Amino acid sequence: MTEHSLDGAEVAESDLVVRRGTFRCVAFRDPVDGQEHLALVLGALGDGEEVLVRVHSECVTGDVFGALRCECGDQLDAALDTILTEGRGVLVYLRGHEGRGIGLVNKVRTQVLQDERGLDTVDSATHLGLPVDVRDYGPAARVLRYRGVRSVRLLSNNPAKVLALEDHGVKVAARLPLLVAAHENNSRYLVAKRDRLGHDLPHLNGDPGLASG
Repeated sequence: MTEHSLDGAEVAESDLVVRRGTFRCVAFRDPVDGQEHLALVLGALGDGEEVLVRVHSECVTGDVFGALRCECGDQLDAALDTILTEGRGVLVYLRGHEGRGIGLVNKVRTQVLQDERGLDTVDSATHLGLPVDVRDYGPAARVLRYRGVRSVRLLSNNPAKVLALEDHGVKVAARLPLLVAAHENNSRYLVAKRDRLGHDLPHLNGDPGLASG
């Protein structure tokens, strides 16, 4: 194990053996948001150019328990598999991003409105007076710089994430899709992400059951 600093943050590193393979685990407490985040690094990053990167927002229900109403857990698995296939990359796991930053309790409250009143993921948040998205990607930028990453190929369907990372000084050389199949449990959520939040989900287009509006 090694310990050193990341722009004033507390950092600890060790190897982490998971079912898929062995990653270098970088745990850090960000000096700005105070949260403890994690980066899993695979392989030698070399010159740090065009590194395959997934910046993943914490979702306890999806990532840990496999909830089907969102695609978070499936995206996490797919991102890790893609990085392993590449043999080089970083997965940044950002905590405190639950429910696009509103927290676990409020996320569950929005889900009650979605189930009982038919509101989508956007309207259920605003109905409760909550913001739609308050996630901060600064911690991801800081840990990527710490690991010597100079530009990324970002695994994401969200163009706004590209802009957010670039605002924090991370050059995004390309955005690569990370699409998850739609089914009866997640289709409303995916349509809202496409139509209300601007996510690029071309696999939904042309399906009459997933029409816009």
